[in-house]
Amino acid sequence: MDDRPYVRPAALDAVLADATRHGFAMSCEDRTGSLLATLAASKPGGRMVELGTGVGAGASWLLHGMRSDAHLTSVEMNPEHQAVAARHLAHDTRVSFVTADADTWLDNYAGPPLALAYVDCRPGKFHRLDDLIGLLEPGGLYVVDDLLPQPTWPGDHQARVDRFLAHLPEQSNLLGTLATWASGLLVGTRI
Repeated sequence: MDDRPYVRPAALDAVLADATRHGFAMSCEDRTGSLLATLAASKPGGRMVELGTGVGAGASWLLHGMRSDAHLTSVEMNPEHQAVAARHLAHDTRVSFVTADADTWLDNYAGPPLALAYVDCRPGKFHRLDDLIGLLEPGGLYVVDDLLPQPTWPGDHQARVDRFLAHLPEQSNLLGTLATWASGLLVGTRI
């Protein structure tokens, strides 16, 4: 079976070309993106958040799958990275880009419960997991990637991943499945 996606978002090639020009090497890979699009499509009318926009690869996949009545808030603390994503995707009225630290966003979010959270940064994954899970609606999806060693990891990062994985069974409000596929994934749901 060929597990490469057979359909890719229209903006993705331009986003990835800009990622290369900017020296950004942490975009989500196509298999992860395809799964994100599929999961987003399962949440019609859903409010979604991406913590860690990077330059917009994950957001392009989420938008690719989202229904017309869904909305994505994509949060990134680096304004230069966020500007790349906005340049390619902000024309889509289903997305709002927020330039902020994810911790600050978690502190200030007062909107409706979230249908899906894709976390590609430390807050919401390596710390503040309980806070983020608390923002999900019952049945809301929680997705993280990069749980398998990556060449972009700093030397102390494996210990963070190990602590995160060890802590997962203690999450009584999250049922999840770990997959040693793509960059290493967790797909969970709030229970």
